[in-house]
Amino acid sequence: MAGRSVVVGVGHYLPKRVVPNSEFEKTLDTTDEWIRTRSGIERRHFAADDETTSDLAAKAAEAALADAGLTADDIDAIVLATSTADLTFPSAATMVQARLGMNRGFAFDVQAVCAGFVYALSNANALVLSGQARRVLVIGAETFSRIMDWTDRSTCVLFGDGAGALVLEGQEGQGTSDDRGILATDLNSDGRYKDLLYVDGGVSTQSTGHLRMQGNQVFRHAVEKLAKTAEVALERAGLTTDDVDWIVPHQANIRIIQGTARKMGLPMDNVVVTVQDHGNTSAASIPLALSVGKQSGQIKQGDLIVTEAIGGGLAWGAVALRW
Repeated sequence: MAGRSVVVGVGHYLPKRVVPNSEFEKTLDTTDEWIRTRSGIERRHFAADDETTSDLAAKAAEAALADAGLTADDIDAIVLATSTADLTFPSAATMVQARLGMNRGFAFDVQAVCAGFVYALSNANALVLSGQARRVLVIGAETFSRIMDWTDRSTCVLFGDGAGALVLEGQEGQGTSDDRGILATDLNSDGRYKDLLYVDGGVSTQSTGHLRMQGNQVFRHAVEKLAKTAEVALERAGLTTDDVDWIVPHQANIRIIQGTARKMGLPMDNVVVTVQDHGNTSAASIPLALSVGKQSGQIKQGDLIVTEAIGGGLAWGAVALRW
């Protein structure tokens, strides 16, 4: 017998305001067609002025708990991935903890930008396997609309706001790749590539800053690194791409998603794609896609999923799990 971290619930939340590509045509030298053909994005959601990252996260968490048939009293820990926390401190995770009425256990944020959810999932898995927590709420939530330069047409049209969450529960497995739950993880980073994707401000530099990206360079790294990390995670689980039912990738750009699937030798029929509706929601994109994939009937219990992401740092990684 072996311990496994099994997904027992999933949920998401999107702000009410939907922003179609056409809205950018009023203020930028761009078109709906230009945005679609280069990114696959058709619309995204923006948080209301009085809506914060922890607000979105709490609503996604409530949906995941409802899906699992659990309450906040059943949760031992919260791991929240975000680059756009409400305040410098305390963590957004502790704010969610308070909102849920969870007065025990512990909560903390993880910051690995678009790879944040993969990092959070890997850390939550380690907490479960080490016995520090039996049930962990893992959340990805972002309000990237707060760090956009609205004059930069190459970046501001790509991002959106949202949150996704899942509940991990420690269960006994057989120790084989047929077990439900997280089978293997792979995390990587290389700080030499900071200038490819970063925000030009922060607490220590005394400004909020805006997102800056060298899109072509990020693309070049993304496809190669995403395919590799996915294959490493599968290999660690004793599996190959032939065993994969679904790739649930970070939803940054349809071309990156297509390129990664092609490099892995898998058809797009095996990929959950939500980028057209949400844009790039950074750490929220994978749990959002998992929740939508389950709701739509694509993802079913027993399916083998590989999820991968890359973001500023550069930071990247993958998780192989059986739903």
